[in-house]
Amino acid sequence: MPNDLSPTARALRTLDILQSRPGTTAGELARGLGVTERAARRYVGILREAGIPVESARGPHGGYRLGRGTRLPPVHFTQSEALALVMAVLDGQPAAADPDADPDDRVGAALSKVIRALPESIGREAAALRAYAAAAPDRHSAARPDPATTSTLVAAVAARRRVVVAYRGESGAEWEAEVDPWAVVVRHARWYLLCHSHRADAIRTYRVDRIRSVQQTPHGFQPPEGLDPVAVLEENLGLGWQFPTRVAFDAPLAEVAPWIRPPMGRLEPSADGAGCVLVGSTRNPTMYAQEWLATVPFAFRVDGGQELRAAVTTLAARLTAATE
Repeated sequence: MPNDLSPTARALRTLDILQSRPGTTAGELARGLGVTERAARRYVGILREAGIPVESARGPHGGYRLGRGTRLPPVHFTQSEALALVMAVLDGQPAAADPDADPDDRVGAALSKVIRALPESIGREAAALRAYAAAAPDRHSAARPDPATTSTLVAAVAARRRVVVAYRGESGAEWEAEVDPWAVVVRHARWYLLCHSHRADAIRTYRVDRIRSVQQTPHGFQPPEGLDPVAVLEENLGLGWQFPTRVAFDAPLAEVAPWIRPPMGRLEPSADGAGCVLVGSTRNPTMYAQEWLATVPFAFRVDGGQELRAAVTTLAARLTAATE
């Protein structure tokens, strides 16, 4: 539990613990909050002052529990908050725009519940926004990870607990890897696990939607000090794939860098300092050549990676033939 939570946040966490585990003792509550028993009793007092009945009992079967008939205060949304919430859901999962499209769509079902719980005037606008905002099919819709898998990974990140993941690659090959889960990162609608792989003894980025199972181990770990998960993910997205790549540019690194996507690899200064070198790897050399390299407006040569060299040669021949 982070030590920089506000008293209000800890009081709400206290309420959450008592809801899920009636009979929680002061010691258990203190451990759950990451505070002393005296501080835990103070947060119970805050709840009581707010009008929430918290009962206590002594003895082996004692502890704190919420009084019978406890009703939690409702969540209120302003008009702009409600509409922003609907827009965010539709942006992340366009299929949720149609409440009747898929009865198993958990996001759509949750959105329906939120809209029904809103005050009539606000709920009417939110429902209209949902109904009349045309949602284009999301090409990443099949890449959404399983919520339970994601939750297990996040819990392991928070507990700094090493895990064993069963992974299925794009080709269908499956393997297991023991990793230290540093962070779960969302990038352009993709969910990634940033971790240190003990199998490869290197940083790895795994797509969460391709993780078939997660099993915690008794081993702990310490993430790198000052870790910036997003920056490290960006640096390593282009590493660890099947086919190595190495592309040299005669232009300065500062001019080439804006054209390089993180999955293409890591851009480094060349030995003479006049140009730069892009070192990475790919699972799809044809895509790398056609969709990525072809868009970079600088002369380049493929110094490494015979698969990428073959893909560039094929692309060049096809474009040349198109002008004849």
